Amino acid sequence: MLRVAVPNKGSLSEAATAILTEAGYKQRRTTKDLALTDTANEVEFYYLRPRDIAVYVGEGTLDVGISGRDLVLDSHADADIVMELGFGGSTFRFAGRPGVANSVKDLAGKRIATSFAGILSDHLAENGVEASVVKLDGAVESAVQLGVADVIADVVETGTTLRQAGLEVFGEPILTSEAVLITRHGVDQPPGLEQLVRRLQGVLVARNYVMMDYDIRAESVEAANALTPGLESPTVSPLHREGWVAVRVMVLRADAQKIMDQLWDVGARAILTTDIHAARI
Repeated sequence: MLRVAVPNKGSLSEAATAILTEAGYKQRRTTKDLALTDTANEVEFYYLRPRDIAVYVGEGTLDVGISGRDLVLDSHADADIVMELGFGGSTFRFAGRPGVANSVKDLAGKRIATSFAGILSDHLAENGVEASVVKLDGAVESAVQLGVADVIADVVETGTTLRQAGLEVFGEPILTSEAVLITRHGVDQPPGLEQLVRRLQGVLVARNYVMMDYDIRAESVEAANALTPGLESPTVSPLHREGWVAVRVMVLRADAQKIMDQLWDVGARAILTTDIHAARI
């Protein structure tokens, strides 16, 4: 059986469970369950601390895992990223009191507090900066105020918490992260991984695209196709009404309303969109 590590708590856990469920895999009913066997799909799921998942996969204890890109890189585990999963986005940045620094080059000799010491140390080395890394477990916003560090390196979402601590972000982002699927580096693909990847890709397509149908005069098809090229090409079928055709095509969900307006302007009518519940592309 394919052994898959899944985050056991937090928003990353909820999103991972949701995408696996949409992909047709059985998932646990309560957070108290730490393991589950999906006999029908020949997969064993293990629910672990997100920070530990890359270690288990890198050591070969488990075949595949879902974790954050930041956690994978920070662990220095022997693991490869197989695919990006489109959720759990975050940005890792420097922050400090106004005027303390403008870029990573200004941090030479300073103390930097973080809970991602691996990522920070790698970033400093890449930029040729020697600084003191202060590793903390959890929130680091108070490190400057308490005199533990001169600046911090942390995940920044809205920046509200930083401003409340009298800090502001500076410099370029250290890392942009999201949830990823990982497997051990340098080993043969485990049985069942190809199916898992194909199913997850199908879920991402279904989430990001809708099916659009519309009727249009045959002479206007080229103009409409320019607006809706689809993933490969639209399906065009003749209608009983002479001179008209029906078009079916996949379009990005985020662009659907704008595309409907544009199709109307080139003569399309009876424009409909429907959700895609599953896909194999």
